[in-house]
Amino acid sequence: MEFRLLGTVSVDTFTGPLPLGPAKRRSLLAALLLSANTPVSIARLTDSLWDDTPPLHARSVIQGHVSRLRALLVGADAEAYGVELVTLGDAYVLRLPETLLDAQRFEELLTLARGQRNPVDAVLMLKEALSLWQGPALSGAFTGRPLQAAAHSLEESRLATVEQLAHAYAALGEHNRAASVLRAEAVAHPMRESLAAALMTALYRAGRQSEALDWFHRTRRLLADELGIDPGHELADAYALILRGDPGPDAGRNAPDGQGATARGPVRTGGGAGNGGRGGSGKGTVSAADPVADPRTGTDDGSAARPAAPAGGTVGGPGTAPPRPLPVPSLAGEPHPTDLLPRAPRGFQGRTAELAALTRAAAGEAPVCLVTGPAGVGKTALALHWAHRTPAAFPDGRLFADLRGFSDTGEPALIEVLREFLLALGVAPRRVPESVAAAAALFRSLTDRRRLLVILDNARHSATVRPLLPGGTDCVTLVTSRHRLEGLIASDAARPVPLDVLEPPDCTALLAGVVGEDRVLAEPVAARRLAELCGGLPLALRVTAARLAGRPTWTLAGLADELADERSRLTYLDVDDTGVSAALRLTVQQLPQDAVHQLARLGHHPGSHFDPYTAAALAGTDPVVATAALERLAAAHLVTETAPGRWVLHDLVRLYARGMEPESGSEALIGVLDHYIATALAAADTAEPGGEPCFVLPEDHHRPVAVRDFADRATAMDWLAAERDDLALAADAARTAGFHDRAWRIILLQWPQVVWRVRDNWAPLLELALDSARALGDAYAESRVINLLGWVLAEEGRATEAVALLERSPGLARQAGDRLGEATALINLAVVQTEQGELDTALEGCGRAVALAREEQDAHTEMLALQHLARMQLAAHRPHEALESARTALDLGPEHEEIARRVLLLTTSGEARLALGEENDGIRLLDRAAGEAERAGYDEGAVRALQALLRVTAEPEYRKRYEEAVRRLTDDG
Repeated sequence: MEFRLLGTVSVDTFTGPLPLGPAKRRSLLAALLLSANTPVSIARLTDSLWDDTPPLHARSVIQGHVSRLRALLVGADAEAYGVELVTLGDAYVLRLPETLLDAQRFEELLTLARGQRNPVDAVLMLKEALSLWQGPALSGAFTGRPLQAAAHSLEESRLATVEQLAHAYAALGEHNRAASVLRAEAVAHPMRESLAAALMTALYRAGRQSEALDWFHRTRRLLADELGIDPGHELADAYALILRGDPGPDAGRNAPDGQGATARGPVRTGGGAGNGGRGGSGKGTVSAADPVADPRTGTDDGSAARPAAPAGGTVGGPGTAPPRPLPVPSLAGEPHPTDLLPRAPRGFQGRTAELAALTRAAAGEAPVCLVTGPAGVGKTALALHWAHRTPAAFPDGRLFADLRGFSDTGEPALIEVLREFLLALGVAPRRVPESVAAAAALFRSLTDRRRLLVILDNARHSATVRPLLPGGTDCVTLVTSRHRLEGLIASDAARPVPLDVLEPPDCTALLAGVVGEDRVLAEPVAARRLAELCGGLPLALRVTAARLAGRPTWTLAGLADELADERSRLTYLDVDDTGVSAALRLTVQQLPQDAVHQLARLGHHPGSHFDPYTAAALAGTDPVVATAALERLAAAHLVTETAPGRWVLHDLVRLYARGMEPESGSEALIGVLDHYIATALAAADTAEPGGEPCFVLPEDHHRPVAVRDFADRATAMDWLAAERDDLALAADAARTAGFHDRAWRIILLQWPQVVWRVRDNWAPLLELALDSARALGDAYAESRVINLLGWVLAEEGRATEAVALLERSPGLARQAGDRLGEATALINLAVVQTEQGELDTALEGCGRAVALAREEQDAHTEMLALQHLARMQLAAHRPHEALESARTALDLGPEHEEIARRVLLLTTSGEARLALGEENDGIRLLDRAAGEAERAGYDEGAVRALQALLRVTAEPEYRKRYEEAVRRLTDDG
């Protein structure tokens, strides 16, 4: 058995590939394989299977795919290979020996190849690794964003391996073979400069100089036309090597892995990206047509001194003497460009999209680029990295000022910043104006006709930035801030470039850059876990890497275990005067008090997201005040709005916030628990009007200041579905804190969703509710929970467990004086007894339930009892009685009440008519039931009604509708 990711996602066996089915099932398999032997949460799988908003029944779809995948593996005798797909709480784990996964074998072969001293052995292992690829990674799967990132990472690894193989061939002197393996990839990836540089060098060393030069000019033109940039240092260095006729040390034997055979000579080139349209003019490239390079661009290639090729030959070709190193033209008399940039950040990783966005943003007229993001996300590093890689775009200089908008030391005076800029531009100290307005005017005047980059780092207010903006249309201003600075966007058309956390591959690459690649390769799972615990935040990752680098005996897994403890995680993410806590503290101290209070209370939120109502409940305010506070927190990038009215906290921000007011944790938790109870009761009342509440409120219930209104059933059901995971987290937090009276209620109040999606794995959650009810010794609570749990178990086909549980419920309800609860218990017990063949007992119990409901004058419970009584009478071959019970039940409720119940009653009525020989009326009622179910999205009801129809008619339309309803329940949806 073999699992494949390097090509079409598949499972190969001795009898052929397993029939995996639709693309989303392959996606699910791919997500599990990419985290083999590690739990993968339902949330992570949802992100992998859907690009946009997942359907409400995403969890059911995933469970259906898992069930089919598990059946396929069992049928292929996967257990004999040590393969097992298991469920762990709210996650799934695909356990398998790593030797069965092609991606793992690929990585293992690469690790072995890197350790070979003999290039012959390295070639064999690298060729074996590349032979595992059978097409683009993760083909045949629907790749959501996490899978797209994984496929991209795998492809990058493959391309690096091709370059490594070419380098190994070059070390053996087999330059034609190196060129051969590189050419195919260079054609497929024409703008990957490292491939083009390696191919040029291989061609040159194979004696094919003209081809090498042709490849350079082809690539240079493509970069200029498509991206508006000049060649980078790798391409320019390879070109210079060819022009010098320099074979390099041992003809490339000492070139670093993955770089082909590129050797760097003394010639300097101006390889970075140009300033949009202005920088793509060719000044930053080495060109045989340039008589003298422009000294302002930094492209000192000395082409004026280049000797001409002899007749009939090429420069550096056979029969000619290699040209001497080219002289560098003197810069005497040229003004030296101003450069106040700090050094380039070390170990910069990723950010390809953001760097490209900066380049695009810088291409306008007098552009102001605004890099925003939370503390520690790497805004300054991005700005400096971009600035350092584009020197030729700013021949008149680069200015930098740290505005210290989020510093303990306070912001510098604007006049001091302007003074530094003016002095750097050559203004004599005595000529610097004393007022901000005059100094700003002089600064704008001096920069009017210059091509200058101005970086304003850590700005807090738009007003601080405006006096520091240069005056030239060819000047670029790059501002970084933890705030959104919307005023700067409005007044100066600043172009936002938002910065988020790093992707997992970039996180591990950052770690490897500090602690060493060997340590990361030795513990890849622990490295990924560290990245997750740091939340993808570069500052946290650098602090973690610094701790590891200074302690070579520590393992990555050991530090991950320490970080896993939320109580001490922030402590471990601080080193000296640098750390996550310090960065967040500097952001928080700039906030108004109401926003600080809101943030502190959000730290005690047990869920993953919140809306203004939830935030208000946590803070003890109202939704209007909470919304204003959330807007301020979002402007400071302390919370993120993922959808209108839906917000999240980064994990490390949550931990910091929790420590701001630790003493308020219990009060905040009670507030949010009671908010959930009140809101879900409102949702249940809207979704299923007229019914008896599933419980009475606790005596000390704190009603929120405002409770969300639900316009209709669909809105209420959508809220219950969207909040399912957070309601479970809230119940768990309530249990942990000892608030069992809230825990069982929060779980039980989801009953409309339980009824609607009964086979959606509700039993574990309801069992937790039962534990809380028993912890309280509350017969009322225990009976209510058992009623719902027993019904769910019965629907799941676990009749024996259901009966054992439900037999206790009527007595508990009587003990608590809960007559309606007793009626419900009798109904649920009768349903299971019917399935076990105890029809007479079931009919008697259900009849007692009808009587109890009538005595209590509760039409809702009576309707429920009659619905089930009708089904039992039909099973007992008493269709007249079944029809009468169904009619009575339908008469109890208005037309719009409880779609699910109406559908089931209409279905029963239709089946009763069929049993009485009234086929036309029966088909009409069943068709009506199916239609109502389909319009309401009640797929289980539609399946039941259409199944009954197909037993008496072969109408193709019914078959088609039935198959579509089944597919909606179990397939991609």
